[in-house]
Amino acid sequence: MLQAPSTALFDTAPPPEQRHVAPLTRFKQHLTANASKLILPLMKRAAGAYLGGETLEEALAVAKRLQTEGHASTLGYWDTGPEEGVATLYHDAITSLVQSGYDSYLSLKPPALRFSHDGARLLGQAAATQTLRLHCDCHGPEAADLHHAFADALAETMPPHLVGVALPGRWQRSLMDADWAVARGFNVRVVKGQWPDPADRSRDLREGFLAVIDRLCTGARHVAVATHDAVLAREALARLQAAGVSHELEVLLGYPAKPLLAWAQASGIKTRVYVPYGPGFVPNAIAVLRRNPRLLSTVVQERARAVMRFIAGH
Repeated sequence: MLQAPSTALFDTAPPPEQRHVAPLTRFKQHLTANASKLILPLMKRAAGAYLGGETLEEALAVAKRLQTEGHASTLGYWDTGPEEGVATLYHDAITSLVQSGYDSYLSLKPPALRFSHDGARLLGQAAATQTLRLHCDCHGPEAADLHHAFADALAETMPPHLVGVALPGRWQRSLMDADWAVARGFNVRVVKGQWPDPADRSRDLREGFLAVIDRLCTGARHVAVATHDAVLAREALARLQAAGVSHELEVLLGYPAKPLLAWAQASGIKTRVYVPYGPGFVPNAIAVLRRNPRLLSTVVQERARAVMRFIAGH
């Protein structure tokens, strides 16, 4: 019998990185973060195509662009803490995605729904009538059992091939969880993972990732290799292909991945892009801009061109 979750389990934000940072590097990070916070509000409209957006409509516009570029997508509502009405937002997303006709599915954050089994069944029922896939994003290892119970609740009202779960390579338990997902016929997204495993904090992320891939090669229904690490992605996809397991590459919108996506498309591998939207879009966009400074220049240039077109038209 699962225990009632503590309030901390409802937090969907990843923990801060615990590592030593040189003073100069820390100072540069501080300047970049503050600059990003100042600039982002001025260019939200222009940046939406590269970073996601705050509304479902903005996310759908990105999904439409990705579709024209040959990429499938998954939309994920990112909250910034406990809020009301998330179930309604998910229902709206299900309806809109089905009406769009895009090759896309909806990623859920069970903590935002308080891991409600009734909520899972209702969402599963709504998605099943439209044959839309629902995926459970992962969070901390202390919430993993609650996540899996939520996925099982989804499967009570929708077929298992429409249910997906995420497995982090950095957790020891992910090998057993892979067996659990295979037995149920769920789709699996393999990630390195943002939350460390308390039982093995020094676990090698690449080795752990590939260990989960190898376990899924024994009979997984479908596996998404979710990483921007090109070397790791190629090895993982090669192993899945050799095992005859259905697979695809998945990346997060805004992170540098053009060469990897181009390689995958040239190799005949399906590509999918995760498009975040909602209040959590803003902190994610700031993090993306810090990791990808060139994107800032691209967005500013595009915004300038838009202004010039407006002036020319008047």
